[in-house]
Formats: sequence, structure tokens, C-alpha cells
Amino acid sequence: MQDDKPEHDHQQPPSDPALRVMALESLLAEKGLVDPAALDVLIDTYEHKIGPRNGARVVARAWIDPEYKKRLLADATAAIAELGYEGGQGAHMVVVENTAERHNIVVCTLCSCYPWPVLGLPPVWYKSAPYRSRAVIDPRGVLREFGLEIAEDVEIRVWDSTSEMRYLVLPERPQDSENMSEDELAALVTRDAMIGTAKVNIPRGTR
Repeated sequence: MQDDKPEHDHQQPPSDPALRVMALESLLAEKGLVDPAALDVLIDTYEHKIGPRNGARVVARAWIDPEYKKRLLADATAAIAELGYEGGQGAHMVVVENTAERHNIVVCTLCSCYPWPVLGLPPVWYKSAPYRSRAVIDPRGVLREFGLEIAEDVEIRVWDSTSEMRYLVLPERPQDSENMSEDELAALVTRDAMIGTAKVNIPRGTR
């Protein structure tokens, strides 16, 4: 399963809200009030850069600061707010930690509840019906479609986000990263790793 080409999305007609948004966007563009290209850049920035960079900072801080990690796992909302990241879509946060024995994955089975302050805009596949249903029924298979193979002896735990509670995955710190700075570690952390559909790795040649 890929971010920009979800395996099953082409089989799903746009939802009514999505159709309304597209119609509104077309109308605004037709009247010259919105530049579609600029809008695409803005969405990409919030989906891939600004939002996920906040979450990456949280993860990197937890990796290098054991006391912060304790606070993060005990009261994620307060610990995340320490770094200045808070808001209505992240008012009630829980952080779940990946370990050698357990891998966590986040989904919203009802709609697309998502922690905007730390992850930005939700990706298209996160909102798709196939992901929302199959992540619960066959999480190991879904992760395999993302290119993530989880060993059979590793427990996979699925967390269902709601309007009252949103989840962030604390990925495992990659091996051979002991001498990396907080900034360098944050640069490794991806949005998908904080949802649980990827792991954090050090690129080849930088070890």
C-alpha cells in the first residue's frame, strides 16, 4: 500500500464531503480566488513537512531524554505541550511505544480522527475505507503492503483513534544512532513511522 497510490482507492467513489470540497475548490479556482497549484503546495507542506516535523521532535526528544519519555508515556498531552504542540485535534493524546516484542499501528475506524498538531493533515490512505477496515482485520497484511514485514512472534496492537482520544506511535530508535544529535534523529522520523506503518531507519551511507 503506497501513500500516493492507495491500492483500493480507485474502487471507492469520493464521499459526499469530498465531492463538496472538490466542487468548492473548482468554483473558487474558476472565479480566480484560489490558485490550485498554490493550494496543492500548501496541503503538501502541512501533510508532509510542518505537521510531521512536530511529531518527529517529540519522538527524538523521547529517544534522548529518558525523563521526558517517562512523562510522554504517562501523560502524552502534557508532555507534547511542553514542546509547544497542542490544539483541538490533539487535546487528548496517548503515545504507544514500539518495542522488539510489540508493534503498534493507529487507525480511525469511524472516520479519520488524527492528531493534527503533531502529524499535520492525514494522508489519503488513512481516510480510505479499505485501510480503516483492514487495519483492524488484517494488520499484518496491511503493514506488508506498506513494505513493512513484522515477524510472527511480534505482537501487533491496533489503536482506534476517536474524537476523544488520538494516538501517536513512538517508534523504536534505530540501531547505530547513539552518537546522533536530537536534530539528526528528528530528521529520520517519518509521519508513517508515527502512525505505525513504517519503521525508522538510518539511510545507507550515513551510519
